[in-house]
Amino acid sequence: MEVTQVLLNAQSIDGTVRNQAEESLKQFQEQDPPTFLLSLSRELANEEKPVESRKLAGLILKNALDAKEQPRKLELIQRWLALETSAKAQIKMFLLQTLASPVADARSTTSQVIAKVAGIELPMKQWPELIGSLLSNIHQLPAHVKQATLETLGYLCEEISSDVVDQDQVNKILTAVVQGMNASEGSNDVRLAATRALYNALGFAQANFSNDMERDYIMRVVCEATLSPEVKIRQAAFECIVSISSSYYEKLAPYIQDIFSITAKAVREDQEPVALQAIEFWSSICDEEIDILENYVGEFSGDSDIPCFYFIKQAIPALVPMLLETLLKQEDDQEEDGAWNIAMAGGTCLGLVARTVGDDIVPLVMPFIEENITKPDWRQREAATYAFGSILEGPSANKLTPIVNVALTFMLSALTKDPNNHVKDTTAWTLGRIFEFLHGSTMDTPIITPANCQQIITVLLQSMKDVPNVAEKACGALYFLAQGYEDFGPSSPIAPFFHEIVQALLTVTHRPDAGESRLRTAAYEALNEVVRCSTDETAPMVLQLVPVIMIELHQTLEGQQLASDEKERQSELQGLLCGCLQVIIQKLGSSEPTKYVFMQYADQIMGLFLRVFACRSATVHEEAMLAIGALAYTSGPDFAKYLPEFYKYLEMGLQNFEEYQICAITVGVVGDICRAVEDKILPYCDGIMTQLLKDLSSNQLHRSVKPPIFSCFGDIALAIGENFDKYLMYVMPMIQSAAEMSAHTAGADDEMTEYTNSLRNGILEAYSGIFQGFKNSPKTQVLISYAPHILQFLDSIYRRKDMDEVVMKTAIGVLGDLADTLGSNAGSLIQQSQSCRDFLNECLSSEDNLIKESAEWAKMAISRAISV
Repeated sequence: MEVTQVLLNAQSIDGTVRNQAEESLKQFQEQDPPTFLLSLSRELANEEKPVESRKLAGLILKNALDAKEQPRKLELIQRWLALETSAKAQIKMFLLQTLASPVADARSTTSQVIAKVAGIELPMKQWPELIGSLLSNIHQLPAHVKQATLETLGYLCEEISSDVVDQDQVNKILTAVVQGMNASEGSNDVRLAATRALYNALGFAQANFSNDMERDYIMRVVCEATLSPEVKIRQAAFECIVSISSSYYEKLAPYIQDIFSITAKAVREDQEPVALQAIEFWSSICDEEIDILENYVGEFSGDSDIPCFYFIKQAIPALVPMLLETLLKQEDDQEEDGAWNIAMAGGTCLGLVARTVGDDIVPLVMPFIEENITKPDWRQREAATYAFGSILEGPSANKLTPIVNVALTFMLSALTKDPNNHVKDTTAWTLGRIFEFLHGSTMDTPIITPANCQQIITVLLQSMKDVPNVAEKACGALYFLAQGYEDFGPSSPIAPFFHEIVQALLTVTHRPDAGESRLRTAAYEALNEVVRCSTDETAPMVLQLVPVIMIELHQTLEGQQLASDEKERQSELQGLLCGCLQVIIQKLGSSEPTKYVFMQYADQIMGLFLRVFACRSATVHEEAMLAIGALAYTSGPDFAKYLPEFYKYLEMGLQNFEEYQICAITVGVVGDICRAVEDKILPYCDGIMTQLLKDLSSNQLHRSVKPPIFSCFGDIALAIGENFDKYLMYVMPMIQSAAEMSAHTAGADDEMTEYTNSLRNGILEAYSGIFQGFKNSPKTQVLISYAPHILQFLDSIYRRKDMDEVVMKTAIGVLGDLADTLGSNAGSLIQQSQSCRDFLNECLSSEDNLIKESAEWAKMAISRAISV
């Protein structure tokens, strides 16, 4: 095949030529992978070929080595590793050769491809000479080769984990990179590539940052790079400083004064991309200190705990004025284009500072607010309002309430009377923040009183008629106002305005410009919250809302063929309406009188949901699925009549690997239906269980769907009791292998620990449902053989000491279920297990009442089992 021409044709503006070329490349790749990859690498290395064909060759080569989806990525890795050694050696030779190309695009693409190959081979102890040959490039070749090599080292550090490279190589990489950053070393291109490479290499530098001399040297070079005449180098250097602040916070004390000086200079004088990174440094320090102070309250002990150095507390006398200055640098069109700018970054950082230092920020910000809030220039009024809104989370209610009580009347007036939309937008946002953080706080002088409640609601409803961005923030403020009354008891101050609020929000959803600034979505979110937090006295009005929303949903289902963008808007509206119905169903289903009246609509509502599914043909609408879960819960056993028609959509949702959120939601709805209809689910269980087992067996299943599937096994077993016995031989081995894996999975980070606990909880809920389902059944004996494995699982997670309260409660419940269902068969096993006794005693003395109650029940069940 003439690869050059095919690659050029694949970029043709003629669709037919382009499609033919793409098809040829695809066939070539499938029929002869080694020759295909070799041809691409040769094309990339050939200086006589057009730049366009070389660039595309490199891009296809990169995509043949990596993919976003994990299963595809593993397949490509295996395919590369399976190539003959000689073919791989030739490809790698061409790649290294291309780093010396005079064509910048060819070099840049090659850097990425080399890093992808390294990402596969270095962890397998292959291509050991790569780093050495890259480092030798830096010392002896022209500037453009040095630049390409540094770029390659940067990408390489991004691809591999730090344990793949030994410390000696790390030292050499860092030396080469830091030398490349030196102004005396060469061109701006080299310095920029080196600075970006350092950003990726910082994760490898733990040992170097622990050495005072080496750390000083790295910090000096990075700080010098922030003063480079080249804006991109300055920006990249500040990105390095931001990364250092989160990776090496505990090492920053000697440098913090100098960093303040260079960040302040950048924020006040430099171009926006650089100034944004300088602000980001202080936001990052806030994040670190908030995290430390939240997680390690009290004394710091041991090597693992990072102490708080209170950098922000010490810096606020100079830091806060600098951030307040940035608030005055707004852009006229900042809301319209939504682009991140220096004023937004400054306000966000100010909010983080408030969360870090609490009350101390208030006296530093109030003079700025008082000075600017009534100025004729809109920028000053908006900056003052933004400053006020930014500091509302962090300081105590006692500190803020007197100020807010004075400010509230002014804000309400500004929201309707200020001539500038930016000011009104920020004022509505600030009111939302007041209601979010201070409303409902147990204060002697509450923010919202019967005296001002009517004025607040009147102003917010009036602002909902304003331009979309202001109306959207007003809806947001109303959302938080309603939320503050969630636990208010039988009578809520906003109850008298319920009808008026609902009408106003429905009117907003029909505005011709409701598609702008998320306005329609914000209106439905506010409506949902108003319904969710409504009281018994407004229940009749919530009932009146049911036919209104049903008609709206019905209207989206009627009508002609729509263009694709119209279809998307229609689908979005259907989602919002289904979400609204879900909240209404949950609200009305929570008390018997309203539930009884509501059920007259159930058949029609279910009919609408089925039509929503039908118009999506191959996919399921997640909001409709969630709403059906709520309807099943409210309908109880009566829901069984909908199953014959609904089952195909249930199956469709369970099969939806690509949209794993929908798959997970559908699994949850199966659980809701099982709890509602109990053994009436039996005719559908074979199909459901087959699909759930197929899901678990697939390597394409997103890991987040596994915990709900295990929980779902428990729900099904609980619903159908001993009829679950025919699934045990398939289900139990899967649960056991997941249990073994989750018992020994170390939480590498918070996210992994959270996932492991959620998986354990799903497994325990499966066991619990199965044992409770079989209780008092003659078939109980079939479970005896599984008891030792379950006790072993409980023992292993108890010894790990990393389970959260939810897992602890479910785990002690499973121990009780085991004893309750198997009696003496389990009693003797539990009696022999020291860790089971220790675990039970730990739960009995827990401060968490739910854990304690479960443990007391488990203790009784175990006592009965032992005494049999």
